[in-house]
Amino acid sequence: MKRVLLAAVGLFACEKSASAPVSSSPQAEKSAETVQSAAKETAKIADAQSLPGITLPPGFRIAVYAADVKGARSLALSPAGTLFVGTRLNGRDGKVYAIPNADGDAHGDRVVVVAEGLHAPNGVALHEGALYVGEQNRVIRFDDVEQTFAKKPAYKVVSTSFPDKDHHGWKFIAVGPDKKLYVPVGALCNLCESKDPRFASITRMNLDGSGFEIFANGVRNTVGFAWHPTTHELWFTDNGRDDLGDDVPGDELNRAPTAGLHFGYPYCHNGTIADPEFGKKKPCSETTPPVQVLGAHVAALGMRFNTSEKWPEAYRGRVFIAEHGSWNRSVKVGYRITSVALEGNVAKSYDVFAEGWLANEEVSGRPVDLLFAPDGSMLVSDDGEGKIYRISYEG
Repeated sequence: MKRVLLAAVGLFACEKSASAPVSSSPQAEKSAETVQSAAKETAKIADAQSLPGITLPPGFRIAVYAADVKGARSLALSPAGTLFVGTRLNGRDGKVYAIPNADGDAHGDRVVVVAEGLHAPNGVALHEGALYVGEQNRVIRFDDVEQTFAKKPAYKVVSTSFPDKDHHGWKFIAVGPDKKLYVPVGALCNLCESKDPRFASITRMNLDGSGFEIFANGVRNTVGFAWHPTTHELWFTDNGRDDLGDDVPGDELNRAPTAGLHFGYPYCHNGTIADPEFGKKKPCSETTPPVQVLGAHVAALGMRFNTSEKWPEAYRGRVFIAEHGSWNRSVKVGYRITSVALEGNVAKSYDVFAEGWLANEEVSGRPVDLLFAPDGSMLVSDDGEGKIYRISYEG
């Protein structure tokens, strides 16, 4: 597919302290409106500039939706258009952000710190007005978050059922069609068995933290999943093991139609590769193969199904994947957004959609998560640059 350089930088500033008192005087309100208006105007002017190196298919455009979002990771979008953003950072930098967009245009209004001082609050999920946040060893909840996010609201602890281990300890979380909260627990190491069945799994529980159970096993480290819009089956990305060379094994796109399936780790990789150390303990025939083997070491993270009718038909129904990029490969790979075309549950192609954050071994961004907004645009987080991008189809 012929690709063209189509990009624009939207410049965003105006971070406001969530703890600062909000004046109700007419003069203060007018001043705030002026600052916000100026920031938006600056962003629109910057949209005329190119975002060097980012290539997209013809008709698509990329711009910066929000900047100054340090460590931006997982995304959740409220019905009112507020984007909530998790981070993988700790200490005072362990923040959760809110980016409201009152007028629904192509730029966030401002960046608000909802909470800080959290332990790798990577996962964010919204359900019936509550924001669930997945930290390394627990899940917390902010009730009525749309009305309270600017005031640094208090939270409630939902569950502490997770191990407090750094290795693959950050979590992506989401509420499924069954109204249960799904929370993965990554493997305790690059490659090992564990007596604790929680490791290398996807767990689920009721929204109040009760009913904790393991939904899927043999999942080395998933940091992105979604449910098929028609079948409502769980699909997820998984990161392959290291130290078998540059090209083996690949990351995976998997499908879990039922609970109780085993996806191979640490015994079998990509459905066909017996692990040199553990492969004799469980044959590949007893594991569930991936729908699509992705690039080796691309660090496939966030994934979503595209059902937007505002995109060309060829892109509808595809799985879009944020590939964060390799960390120890001799030649870097990833740092891009890819898509998998499906026919039913069968992958028909695996294609690059957006790339350019990696050029001549130099990295200018690391996509983490993505989602589709009601206006048809795709929002993408970048923890390397601390930005949120907006990709839209302009025809």
